[in-house]
Amino acid sequence: MVELGSTSLTIVGVIAALGVAALLVAVVLRRQVLAAGEGTSSMREIARAVQEGASAYLSRQFRTLAIFAVVVCGLLFLLPGDSGIKLGRSLFFLVGAVFSASIGFLGMWLATRANVRVAAAASEPGGRAEGARIAFRTGGVVGMSVVGLGLVGAASVVLIYRGDAPSVLEGFGFGAALLAMFMRVGGGIFTKAADVGADLVGKVEQGIPEDDPRNAATIADNVGDNVGDCAGMAADLFESYAVTLVAALILGKAAFGEQGLVFPLVVTAVGALVAVLGVFITRVRGSESGLTAINRGFYIAALVGVLLAAVAAFVYLPSTFADLTGGTVGLETHDGDPRLIASAAVAIGVVLAGIILWVTGYFTGTTSKPTLHVAKTTLTGAATVVLSGIGVGLESAVYTAGIIAAAICGVFLIAGGNVALALFLIALAGCGLLTTVGVIVAMDTFGPVSDNAQGIAEMSGDVTPEGAQILTDLDAVGNTTKAVTKGIAIATAVLAATALFGSYADAVQNTLASVTGGPANALVESMLQYDIISPMTLVGVILGGATVFLFSGLAIDAVTRAAGAIVFEVRRQFRDNPGIMTGEVRPEYGKVVDICTRDSLRELATPGLLAAFAPIAVGFGLGVGPLAGFLAGAIGSGVLMAVFLANSGGAWDNAKKIVEDGNFGGKGSDAHAAAVIGDTVGDPFKDTAGPAINPLIKVMNLVAVLIAPAVVTISVGDGASQAGRLAIATAAALIAFGAVIASRLRAARVDREGGLEQEAAQALAAKSSVPADTSEIDEADESDSALTR
Repeated sequence: MVELGSTSLTIVGVIAALGVAALLVAVVLRRQVLAAGEGTSSMREIARAVQEGASAYLSRQFRTLAIFAVVVCGLLFLLPGDSGIKLGRSLFFLVGAVFSASIGFLGMWLATRANVRVAAAASEPGGRAEGARIAFRTGGVVGMSVVGLGLVGAASVVLIYRGDAPSVLEGFGFGAALLAMFMRVGGGIFTKAADVGADLVGKVEQGIPEDDPRNAATIADNVGDNVGDCAGMAADLFESYAVTLVAALILGKAAFGEQGLVFPLVVTAVGALVAVLGVFITRVRGSESGLTAINRGFYIAALVGVLLAAVAAFVYLPSTFADLTGGTVGLETHDGDPRLIASAAVAIGVVLAGIILWVTGYFTGTTSKPTLHVAKTTLTGAATVVLSGIGVGLESAVYTAGIIAAAICGVFLIAGGNVALALFLIALAGCGLLTTVGVIVAMDTFGPVSDNAQGIAEMSGDVTPEGAQILTDLDAVGNTTKAVTKGIAIATAVLAATALFGSYADAVQNTLASVTGGPANALVESMLQYDIISPMTLVGVILGGATVFLFSGLAIDAVTRAAGAIVFEVRRQFRDNPGIMTGEVRPEYGKVVDICTRDSLRELATPGLLAAFAPIAVGFGLGVGPLAGFLAGAIGSGVLMAVFLANSGGAWDNAKKIVEDGNFGGKGSDAHAAAVIGDTVGDPFKDTAGPAINPLIKVMNLVAVLIAPAVVTISVGDGASQAGRLAIATAAALIAFGAVIASRLRAARVDREGGLEQEAAQALAAKSSVPADTSEIDEADESDSALTR
């Protein structure tokens, strides 16, 4: 076991103190945000409604997830291993889950208070600069909190468990990733159900603006921006931070020994300094675009991060591999300089983030050719809008995946072909990418805060025309920054998951070395092989890719069902209360919020069970070789699917903005209706299914790492039990796919019991001026489609 010397322990202690300092900076930024004016009484009233809805939703969600977290904590303790490590892993699983939930709640809490301040600032002199400053510093609070809690959590584990820290950190990362996935899926269903319902009925059917107060779904839409984009993405980026650190420390211990266990923490501590710099230097100058200011701040912070990480490498690491302190795996004779190699790996990660920022901005920005092309297709109808957006998303996914692959190849080359070293350097590149995580979180939060501010301004009617245009521009910038951060998040998922292959292989090899006796037969022996030409390994690859597709389909279909319920409810309110359109009757906003809350929480269990039990079913059923293939298939299809979904949605959203700015007919035109359809298709793409793939990949990887020793133990050696192995695999498969089937059956039952058939029949009757008859629903294409969904 690697022991930490006094110098290393001192450095880790300083890193923990830097984590605390980052949290204090977050407190300072929070005070600055809350010191801004809150606008008119009408603005404050709308903001309070959004605050109450978001807090109520997250409180109910956390109560639901607490039970699940406790159960998983108990299951982790049942895994084989040293009792002290198992206890620490289980406890820090809860710590990771609590930290992830806390980051999500903080993101929601502050965003729901910053939105009204951005709306109020827009009408003041210098409104563009001040609104952008408030929105970005709101994200800065969350970003500094991500950095602070990540450093405090990881450094605490290293200080307590020393050389055993990587095993305990597996639980910490797993807890963070699992909660983030739940928050991503639940919040994504909530926000996009409300958004789609509001757009389809309000914009397309009634011809009223997006955030018109007469639309009963507007409050739910604004609530959703916060529980989905702010809370979900904040938790997502925290788990990216935690899981990347886990992979780096596990592999660093094997490759660099003591220094490898500490240096990744040093790199991420540099990220705390970079985050402070990035937040404070990002300022809009005069009339320049908010995106220009954000990009400038990001690139300056990234460059400083590379330089500081290089300085840290030359100060802390030795000049030769022979001088590393214990734990090296065949690197003693490597003729490279660890300081140069580590610095290059960090630089590759930072450059990767910068390139993805540029590429994503190109495919989703309002002034770029791809998005302008999508906007132009609105002239020929909704079908061509959907087709062009899909084309943009598919093409952008190839370029992004190619860039990530090139980065991995570059790291492999500087490792000189040594696989163990290459895997550690890939994890180190992920740490380098995440030196900018504070700025990345600020960029992401900028989007929903600006979106909410525009909604509050439109609902209150208390913003000047110039202020309204400023908020529209900031919202368009936010659409691009959200797409960028999703691209960066999926890049961290790929780097972390690729690096975790090393810890997975290490867990398998160590367990094989400890068992007595060999495989029972040739079939069991084949289950231990990693060769891609093995049919069983290839089966694992196919199943891994299929799981990503199934997960994405479930998420999108959940939004479809929930959005259908919102559409019927908003239509009912317009139909039953004609005074809503004249402004004499206030819509029942609470009913729509309740529907979104109910439907999103109802769908939480299925993706979680699929992510946790699919690897268990494959591992125990087919073996550790096919399980490695399963992870490879999930990573490969996951990166392409996630980028495709995120960039298609971003392009559709900004194409709609282009039309609403007066191009191709402007608001109220046929082109606008087509653009809205494209945007509603993209909503669950970019804000539900796409972002949730990021934590999904890491959850499945961590589950595989955790169960690998158990799979080997029950498969080979004197303690092997083939009947027990197959029983576990069967039970896991029944749980995973049973949850999917139960979700389908529950959805059909809810549709029947929720009165959707009657609502559809009444809508059909009102349209055709004949009495409602539910038996005629199947004859109507539109209603039949809605009910089938």
